[in-house]
This record gives sequence, C-alpha cells and structure tokens, in this order.
Amino acid sequence: MSSYAVYSRRATAGCVYPPAMIDWTRIEAADCAVPADRTMEELVRELSRALADPDPLIRDGAAYSVLATWIARGVIDAPRRLALGDEMADRFRDPEIQARTFAPLVLDMLVAKGDFKARWVDAFADWYPNEKDLRGHDEKLGWLHAVAHGADLLGSFGQHPEVAPVRMLHLAAARLTAPTVHVYEQLEDDRLARAVARVLTRQDLSEHDATAWLDPIGVCFGTDHIGVPVPAHLSNCLRTLRLLYILADRGVRPGPDAAPEALRHREAVKARLASVLDLIVKR
Repeated sequence: MSSYAVYSRRATAGCVYPPAMIDWTRIEAADCAVPADRTMEELVRELSRALADPDPLIRDGAAYSVLATWIARGVIDAPRRLALGDEMADRFRDPEIQARTFAPLVLDMLVAKGDFKARWVDAFADWYPNEKDLRGHDEKLGWLHAVAHGADLLGSFGQHPEVAPVRMLHLAAARLTAPTVHVYEQLEDDRLARAVARVLTRQDLSEHDATAWLDPIGVCFGTDHIGVPVPAHLSNCLRTLRLLYILADRGVRPGPDAAPEALRHREAVKARLASVLDLIVKR
C-alpha cells in the first residue's frame, strides 16, 4: 500500500494529519537535515505514527532511519524524547502487532541515548513474556520480530544501572518458557541469547543470580510430559541456551567492532547451562 493510500485511509477514518505528507525519504537523502517548514513537535508526532504503520515501507524505511539519526544526534530534545518513550511504553498495549513490536526498537534508541524511565521497564516486562504473535516476518506487514526486538531492549535494560540485571534474566526465562506454537525461525534465538549474555556481563551479579534464572527452564525440560513432537517453546529454549553456552565460553561482543566481554561467573553459568541442557539429553 502506498504512503498516500495509508494516510488517505486514516484521514477518512477521522484522523487529523498535516495538510501535506512528510517525505521522509527526501529528508533521509539530505543527511536527515530538519525541514524548515515543519515544527519539531509535528515531525516527532509523524515519526511516531510512521513507526506503527502497517505498511512496512513506511514503518521500516526512511522514517525509522531518520528517527534513529535524530535521537542519536540529539536533534530531538530530552523532554520530547521522554514523551516519546512514554508513548512507546503505552504502545505495548496497542491492538496492532506491528505497533507493539516496533515500540521496543524506539525505546532501545532512547536508552542508548541516555534516556530512561522506570515505567518503561515495567511496561516492557508486562508485554514481553505475554506477547502471543511471535512471527518474525509477515508477507504483508513485513518484519515484526517481537522476540528479537524485545531481546535487544532486554539487553539494553539489563545493562542499565537503574535496572536489576536479575529481573531481565528472569524475564528472558519467562519469554522462553511461555507456551507457543511458533518455532523461532528468523534468528530470534540468536538475538535473545546475545541479549542474555550482555546482561550476564554485569559485574554486580552474584553467582546465584547469574544461574538461578535457569531453574524454571530446567523444570520445563525435566517434565515427564514433553510429548512428541517437542513443543515449540522447548525447541526455542534449547537453541537459545546452546548459543548462550557458546557465548559464555567465548564472550559476547557489545558491538560489531568490539572485543568480546567475559560473562560474570562464566564457569558457573556454563556448568548450569550444561546441566539444564542435559535434562533433555537424558530423556
């Protein structure tokens, strides 16, 4: 669906938009220079709407790039960024899947910039393990990636000094053990394992906290009623923990060009991962 068609449809439904559509592709091509004929309030409002649009060419295209650039460069001032974060936190309750799953991407941009509110963590924690639509990609909606996008934010929250790392570890376990019929197929297991590994680099983690979050996963693996075929959530757990074991052994890179960082209590984490994975092998 074209951008014009989307805006026309919404205008017909009673939404009020500026008289002329903002050309984000043109703005992106101009090194994301701020257009002189628009207020920043209007631009941020339209970017927020674009990041929930069902048209992937709008949601995941130039608008996404412009928003990321403006946040990183500080073009959007701190009060507007905090308001945008509140809007994204509320969006976790949106009825449309693409709106929910792109909210963590925006929050991740904001946290990387240094913005933070505790209510953002609470809203995320309420949403992440309970999201039912785990499609990585949809033919019409494009990338959705609830697990992967949520994992990125989980990793960022888990390294924030105002967030207890153990909370994010248990949140990861809750996501992994939540029943689902969807088997991760778009590298969601990789993204979640790397996010957990990032949290496990926190130096304030006790050995108990670095390993105890695996207990509920062990309970799932040790049940007498796994069934055939193996339930999707158990398959997801297996593949996520296998990669996490490798990262515990080798370290996790905080960025593509950075050296690997060692996980806190590395040997204890590896031993607990091995014992949990062994519960499946022994069945």
